[in-house]
Amino acid sequence: MRAKLSAIVISMKIIFAGTPEFSVPALRSLIGAGFEIGLVLTQPDRPAGRGMKLSASPVKQLALQHNLPIYQPESLKPAEVQAYIAASNADVMIVAAYGLIIPTTVLKLFAQGCYNIHASLLPRWRGAAPIHRALLAGDTETGVTIMQVIPALDAGNMISKGVVKITDADTTQTLHAKLSQQGADLMLQAMRDLRQHGTLPSEPQDESLVSYAHKLEKAEAAIDWHKSADEISRQVRAFNPFPVATAQFRGETCRIWFTSVCNDKTYEKISAQAGEIIQAGHGLQSNIHTACGDGILSIAELQMPGGKRQTAQQFIQGQHVKVGEVFS
Repeated sequence: MRAKLSAIVISMKIIFAGTPEFSVPALRSLIGAGFEIGLVLTQPDRPAGRGMKLSASPVKQLALQHNLPIYQPESLKPAEVQAYIAASNADVMIVAAYGLIIPTTVLKLFAQGCYNIHASLLPRWRGAAPIHRALLAGDTETGVTIMQVIPALDAGNMISKGVVKITDADTTQTLHAKLSQQGADLMLQAMRDLRQHGTLPSEPQDESLVSYAHKLEKAEAAIDWHKSADEISRQVRAFNPFPVATAQFRGETCRIWFTSVCNDKTYEKISAQAGEIIQAGHGLQSNIHTACGDGILSIAELQMPGGKRQTAQQFIQGQHVKVGEVFS
C-alpha cells in the first residue's frame, strides 16, 4: 500500500551525493529549481587523461560553478566524516551514482529520508551495471526508478518510475544520456512533492522479480563468433563506450564499436565459418558482413590498436580487408 501524504515542509536543505556525468542533470535541475543544496558529496579527484593529472568529477565541476560547499571523503565510514555530514543539518540526501557505500548511521541523519536515482525499472537489475545488463539481456525497455535508500542493495521502496524504450540503435552511451535526464526530472518532481507534503508515497519491490546487474568483467568484452548475430550485436552495443567489445583480426585486438544484425536474404545460402568476412564492399555505405553461429553481423565501426575509430568503409580501405578473412 502507498503511504498517505501528510504535513507540509516549509524549508528543506539537501545533501547531494554524486560523481560522474550521469549525476549532473539531477544536481543542475535542483539548483535551477531553487532548492537549497547544503553540501555536495563527490568522490576525490582522480588521475585522468594521458598526463594522468588529477581531475575533478563532473559533479564537482558543476558544484564549483555554483559555489556550493563540496566534501570529498574516501569513505563515509569514519566517525569524523559522519560528524562533518551531520553538521550540515540537511533534511534529505539525494544519491545519483555516487560510488561509495552509505552506512546506516549516515542514512539516519536525514529526517526526510535518503533517495536514489537508479537506472533500471526495479526490481529488475539491481546492482552496478543495470544499463549494460538490460542491453545484454535483450530487454525491450528500461528506465529509472526513484527509490528510498536502505542498507540492502537497491532494495528500498519505490517512489516513482519512468520508462525508456530500447531501440536496435541504442548503446549504453545513448541510454545513459536518456536515463540521466529522466532521472533528473523524476527526482526534481519527487523533491517538489516532498517539500510540499513532508513525505512521499512509496511501494515495496516484489522480491520474486529481482534480478542483479553484476559488475562487468573484462573477459566479457571478447566476442564469441559462435553466438548469434543478435547476441553479439547486443554485446557490442552494451559495451559501447566502455570497455568496448573486442575481436582478434590478423593477430591483433580489434575494438568493435557498433554493429547491427544483417537481414539480407541473399546471404542465407552462404556457407562460412563463424567470424568469417563474407562481404567487404567498397560503396560509401558498405559495412563488413561477418558470419556468426546464427545469422550475419553487420559491422559499422571498428578500431585497430594505435589507430582511430573508423567507419567500416575506412577500415576496409585502410586495412585492405578481403572476403574470407576471419575475426576470431
